[in-house]
Amino acid sequence: MTLILLLLLATTPEADLKSVLTTQSAAWNRGDLDGFLAPYWHSEELSFFSNGTATKGFAATAERYRKRYGTAKETMGHLDFDNLQVTMLGPEGAAIRGRFKLQMKDSNPTGIFTLLLRKIDGKWTIIHDHTSTDK
Repeated sequence: MTLILLLLLATTPEADLKSVLTTQSAAWNRGDLDGFLAPYWHSEELSFFSNGTATKGFAATAERYRKRYGTAKETMGHLDFDNLQVTMLGPEGAAIRGRFKLQMKDSNPTGIFTLLLRKIDGKWTIIHDHTSTDK
């Protein structure tokens, strides 16, 4: 009986990975930029590519977000992810592709993204983010 209960409570890696993005969007929508950035690799090896710009390192990536979106619900707007596709690259590696929709006061950017994640210290961690807005 205990084994059956454990199996019912167990989640799949795909569900765990999608949960990372659900948690990120919830943090964003509360105006919690630090919460949104939490799953990013806090390393100088983190890479973030967006609209022709390559940013290297967690500190530079966080600063880019702060400068562009601020740190309050009013400036950050409302973020949704959809069409999420998870590809396992091994037991401790994965890629997630999907679309984002951001509703802000003065604009509503949308686009596509690819995230590469690695399990570090037991947690799924974003090690690379490539995001492009629709034209």
